[in-house]
Amino acid sequence: MTTAFSQAAFSRAPRMPQLPTMPTGWPIGSYDTYEEAQRAVDHLADENFPVHDVTIVGVEPLLVERVSARLTWGKVLGSGAMSGAWFGLFVGLLLSLFTPGAGLLPIAIGLVSGVAFGMAFAAAGYAATRGRRDFVSHSQLVARRYDVLCQPRNAENGRELLAKFNMGSHATL
Repeated sequence: MTTAFSQAAFSRAPRMPQLPTMPTGWPIGSYDTYEEAQRAVDHLADENFPVHDVTIVGVEPLLVERVSARLTWGKVLGSGAMSGAWFGLFVGLLLSLFTPGAGLLPIAIGLVSGVAFGMAFAAAGYAATRGRRDFVSHSQLVARRYDVLCQPRNAENGRELLAKFNMGSHATL
């Protein structure tokens, strides 16, 4: 739901590009973590700075894959059984709701067949890897540094605000 206030606030902001484009603007700050860059932009917003002129850019992106666990047949089959059980339970509940006088039989059939199919599909997927990926991991896109850019019309003011903010935040650390 949009209000007149939110429409007015967004109408002043420049349109976001529809296709991927290179960022524009002058650097007004550079930070080691995204959290620090976000905190700097939040400070600019608190100071009533026109943040619609600001962009946070991750420089030198890296894809980091963090391995979280070893994958075994037991874990694969257990995970397949659990996901299949949830799906089978859902299908069984739907069948029991729309079949008058069916009782618990559709739920039990759905649960058992869901477990069986879940385990079968999980086993087939794991067997297809032929032991080349016996681990679970989570991927994350990170950057070496995060630059805060601002359009030239407000860059100098933004740079001064961030310099004061950075001096104040380092003094409290």
